[in-house]
Amino acid sequence: MLLRLPGVYRPQTDSFLLAQALSSEPVGARTRILDLCAGTGMLSARAAAAGSEDITAVDIGRRAVVNTRINAWLNRAHVRVVRGDLTVPVDGERFDLVLSNPPYVPSATDRLPARGAARAWDAGSNGRSLLDRICTEVPDVLTDGGVMLLLQSALSGLEKTQVMLEERGLEVDIVRSVDIPFGPITAAREGMLRRRGLVEAGQDRERLVVFRAGWREAVRRG
Repeated sequence: MLLRLPGVYRPQTDSFLLAQALSSEPVGARTRILDLCAGTGMLSARAAAAGSEDITAVDIGRRAVVNTRINAWLNRAHVRVVRGDLTVPVDGERFDLVLSNPPYVPSATDRLPARGAARAWDAGSNGRSLLDRICTEVPDVLTDGGVMLLLQSALSGLEKTQVMLEERGLEVDIVRSVDIPFGPITAAREGMLRRRGLVEAGQDRERLVVFRAGWREAVRRG
């Protein structure tokens, strides 16, 4: 059961692709899971259904925090829900599995919206305002055997994500991908994206991927 409050991002193809990747991870009652950019809390509910009893969900939006709490209650999931900016609320904590479906749609400017529905998708002129921070911050909250599952669009630079995570000492693979037609927001920005060289003339589809990033055996966080 999943309820969505008005103004909270509706789970769709990207959400379900990340949920598929989650289903391939070993999850037990003691698996510490962090759901970043939780939205409705769908992934937290899926993590609880997989067996985890130690889940933390973080979102910067007040409605998303309320929505996640409601869905945790509806699904009888043990989820600690906190409002905050990415990993800031969990500084000093460590997690075995981090899930993140952040905003990744390139927008008109680098100024991120402080409120409204666009907060769920606008991610700066190159779509990386949050992705870059996630690549930098999340390794610091992973346990030694920890893994991150991160979803993004190819329009936001797959190679940069891989390079940034590898520079932190993580082994990175793409474990899920799908090509989908542009959604209404991306389609409306097709001209802007083409001028920036992010899409080709006539392109009307984008690739979504899930990165799996975990510590290499030879490199462990100190």
